[in-house]
Amino acid sequence: MKKSIIILLLSAGLLASCTDLEVTPTSFVTEDNYFKTQDDAVASVTAVYASLSLDPGEQSLFGRNLYFLTDMASDYAAAGVSATNPQVRALSSLTHDATSDRVQVAWRQIYAGINRANVSIDNVPKVSGNEVVKTRLINEAKFIRALLYFQAVRLWGGVPIVLHEPTSIELESLKAKRATVEEVYTQIISDLKDAENLPATYPATDAGRATAGAAKAILTKVYLTRKDWPNAIAKAKEVINGGYGYALFENFQDIFTKTKKNGKEHIFSVQFEPNQAGNGSSGSTFQATSFTGFTATEPADIISDVALFYDIYAAGDVRRDVSYAKQLPNPATGTLYTFPKPIFKKYLDLTNLATPGNVAINFPVIRYADILLSLAEAINEQSGPTAEAYELINQVRRRAFAKPIATPDADVDLTGLTQTTFRAAIQEERKKEFVQEGQRWFDLVRWGTLVTEVKKVTAKNSVSEKNNLYPIPQSERNINPDGLPQNPGY
Repeated sequence: MKKSIIILLLSAGLLASCTDLEVTPTSFVTEDNYFKTQDDAVASVTAVYASLSLDPGEQSLFGRNLYFLTDMASDYAAAGVSATNPQVRALSSLTHDATSDRVQVAWRQIYAGINRANVSIDNVPKVSGNEVVKTRLINEAKFIRALLYFQAVRLWGGVPIVLHEPTSIELESLKAKRATVEEVYTQIISDLKDAENLPATYPATDAGRATAGAAKAILTKVYLTRKDWPNAIAKAKEVINGGYGYALFENFQDIFTKTKKNGKEHIFSVQFEPNQAGNGSSGSTFQATSFTGFTATEPADIISDVALFYDIYAAGDVRRDVSYAKQLPNPATGTLYTFPKPIFKKYLDLTNLATPGNVAINFPVIRYADILLSLAEAINEQSGPTAEAYELINQVRRRAFAKPIATPDADVDLTGLTQTTFRAAIQEERKKEFVQEGQRWFDLVRWGTLVTEVKKVTAKNSVSEKNNLYPIPQSERNINPDGLPQNPGY
């Protein structure tokens, strides 16, 4: 029997055997011989986190696959000649359809993670152990479930809401229908409100777990996406003023330096570790070149559109040279190599160029700069550009130009804008700040500018309004056509 992703593959219930966030789930075990102790509960939630960074035999959700939908299908990047998968090339040119394997894999991975969360939420209450710890674990699973549904509802619109593990493998009992967008957001907000009760911090041994601040940060983005300006403002201020210790790194490069991972700017990141399987590595997400020779005949797998992005940065904006590189040392010879065109650099471990697909740089799902810019955007939409909104965006700009973050600087600070021009300034700042961080497509759709901006890239002029959503995978509709009506245009 073909197992539908929508109905949550039982194999997605793989459970980890260790308690930190660096392990790979290795085997499926049933409720009868598992979920006995608190260690079992911790391991099950560790497996929920692992759904973000690992998928044996496939490129993981945040390790690469989500990138195809959120960055390559925007104006940030285009498939190079060595991207031989026609489905990847179709996403790049926005000519994909409901048979896209990358869309199907993203759907499967998201629902596999949701199912792991459901397994934990259903079963952790049954184990023996400390009730405070058990409640924390349940809320961690709810955070991940909410994060995954937030990805899903923005990618596909209304999607099936599944809140419990399947109890049967009979096809009819496993089918689920699309919920409305409003219903999905209601569930996301409910889970995140529970997750707001998580700890503010963890010991270093538990770094990377979801916190109360992370729940509030994702809620900020949820409200921003819903254009609920009052709640977006209130929640962002709770993140900023909540005593969580968040702040901008003084040096933009530190965000992507492996020795600074889970630092003060990182609110929630997907964790990647040295020697982790290549399919789960952040380095393989945006691998700029094979680095086996540094020759012009080895084009990048993912080539960023230089005309739109490398050259948009003003002189002195350090974000350009953190995000892109014109030169790198050849790891075989140490000789400085000049690339035919700038390559994407942000996730490259410069101490490990010989094996760029196996690095330890985390993927930042949400960081403090995002909260500052989100709050500035919400304030402007509600009230126009206030002094507070200016200070929020100017902190990000000062850091971009290597200025003291807290000190006003006439050379880089924005002033005197209208609501319309301030909106444009926020959009431009996000464009430069979050290159290849899984934000661009969501931002463009949220602003209603996807078609306008993507059409500026010649190779992407097939974009149309239908591309504001992805198609429901045809393989899912084949199983449940009545419950899964297709999105318009597909």
